[in-house]
Amino acid sequence: TANSSKKTRLNGLTETRRTLVVMAPRPSVSPGQGVVLSKATDKPEEIISESSSESEEDEEPPDHRQEANADLPSEYWQIQKLVKYLKGGNQTATVIALCSMRDFNLAQETCQLAIRDVGGLEVLINLLDTDEVKCKIGSLKILKEISHNPQIRRNIVDLGGLPIMVNILDSPNKNLKCLAAETIANVAKFRRARQAVRQHGGITKLVALLDCGQNSSEPPQPSLYETRDVEVARCGAQALWSCSKSYANKEAIRKAGGIPLLARLLKTSHEDMLIPVVGTLQECASEENYRAAIKAERIIENLVKNLNSENEQLQEHCAMAIYQCAEDEETRDLVRLHGGLKPLASLLSKTDNKERLAAVTGAIWKCSISKENVTKFREYKAIETLVGLLTDQPEEVLVNVVGALGECCQEHENRVLVRKCGGIQPLVNLLVGINQSLLVNVTKAVGACAVEPENMMIIDRLDGVRLLWSLLKNPHPDVKASAAWALCPCIENAKDAGEMVRSFVGGLELVVNLLKSDNKEVLASVCAAITNIAKDQENLAVITDHGVVPLLSKLANTNNDKLRRHLAEAIARCCMWGRNRVAFGEHKAVAPLVRYLKSDDTNVHRATAQALYQLSEDADNCITMHENGAVKLLLDMVGSPDQDLQEAAAGCISNIRRLALATEKARYT
Repeated sequence: TANSSKKTRLNGLTETRRTLVVMAPRPSVSPGQGVVLSKATDKPEEIISESSSESEEDEEPPDHRQEANADLPSEYWQIQKLVKYLKGGNQTATVIALCSMRDFNLAQETCQLAIRDVGGLEVLINLLDTDEVKCKIGSLKILKEISHNPQIRRNIVDLGGLPIMVNILDSPNKNLKCLAAETIANVAKFRRARQAVRQHGGITKLVALLDCGQNSSEPPQPSLYETRDVEVARCGAQALWSCSKSYANKEAIRKAGGIPLLARLLKTSHEDMLIPVVGTLQECASEENYRAAIKAERIIENLVKNLNSENEQLQEHCAMAIYQCAEDEETRDLVRLHGGLKPLASLLSKTDNKERLAAVTGAIWKCSISKENVTKFREYKAIETLVGLLTDQPEEVLVNVVGALGECCQEHENRVLVRKCGGIQPLVNLLVGINQSLLVNVTKAVGACAVEPENMMIIDRLDGVRLLWSLLKNPHPDVKASAAWALCPCIENAKDAGEMVRSFVGGLELVVNLLKSDNKEVLASVCAAITNIAKDQENLAVITDHGVVPLLSKLANTNNDKLRRHLAEAIARCCMWGRNRVAFGEHKAVAPLVRYLKSDDTNVHRATAQALYQLSEDADNCITMHENGAVKLLLDMVGSPDQDLQEAAAGCISNIRRLALATEKARYT
């Protein structure tokens, strides 16, 4: 059968007497050094520096050579003989050798390495430089198959194969364009290859392939889809998908006008075109510039439409693209308006495909940031399904499920629903993990649930507060901050909060020492926790002994409004013990607090006025406030619609005025 298939392939070939020059193999290059075949062209895409934070690590795998005395199958030796025919002979012999080589199973590593080990890659790449279309096609068909192997990919780059393939993208032969783009798609799986494609002008040429001659905004017709133009566009999208893992390439695609062309291709109903198009958009949507363009090109509507496809891979990439874009409030609204929440909720129940489930739960998490979307998810019974996914799922799914529940539990009805569905225990169980992203999300979810006293009783019974407290020792600042925020509602809603906090050995000292952190979010969250801890007099006395006053005072010179607000609240609460009011003045905390009144944030004004009111009980602090212009600023706030702010401002002014009157009186008597 192999012989008959070879004959069939050769029937259509025209023999010619023209002989091909025997081409010497290109010199091998050590890994990491590509052969520079042409001078750098003056293209805009070259000036973008390569991203150092790509998703894939550019690690060179060990070079795997077959042992000379290894027990190798006969195919290995047969392929090596064919490579020798490629190295010399006329065009017909070369084409016959290429056709014969394709009869082997080139997906097998043995066959792939057989071609490489005897210098076949150099010959195949050299054939791409000839003028013989049949030889180029034969060579590209083989390179396309064997470039699925990571070692072969790197060898192709080392031998300078990518610039030649990029040049072929300009060929008038559409079959050659397709094969070159598909091979580039396979090779550009690592950073150095993606960089080489961009530096040789490949991104602009690949984007040009996307333009399959449709000038209208109408969806492509099936008849048009059969044409080579659309197949060329599909192959171009496939290559761009591989290249788009790099930030520099994403920028190059955008600058080359790729987004409108991708948006137009997204209107097709053909899945083999849609998958690479959506895949490219999904990769690029991690960048702010792309998200704005995706909105402008009305791409969300088509992503939502394709969630209803039967193709699991397409559903996955559409959900992933929505996940990336839904950081933006307007996009979240668009997903809801175009009916995207219902298909997302229904896909939650299909748990066999974990990659798709991770993408769907991610999209639901980000969409849940908007309250209107949460209401819809509750209507579609998504919250109950999410609770059911808290066990026996991979971490990438759990991170998103817990993130979604954390957003949903900002509302009373959903907190009750999570408890009734038995969701508190699996959430608390996840507090013992080591995955940083999961810990950040699960602490937020547990904290959100703890707002309900009934939920808090369950969390306390399951030792959840101790687990949260232990996460304050986590090396990751995001985990520390999230745990500290979660402790606030726990302390606020616990039955005997003071005693509970004291029961954690070394817990209060740990919290106070976190005020030495350099991370603003950690500092803000710890200040918020201290505000709640200090409501208990015994605990306030303990943290005072641990030096909370000088540490809080040291933070006063900050411009961060979030930290200012919680720091001021902590200072106000800590004033209520011993001589702490005086100590804050001695540690120079008062003058910086007065400057907080110039902030644009009303929450900062309220917290600062309350802190100044407490501090104004000390005469020296009143003098400092007066010297720093506090009275004029506070007078403006007495007319605020916020009652707490009004009272605190008025109380502080009253104390300053009382001191001034007493001083005046003392002067005359």
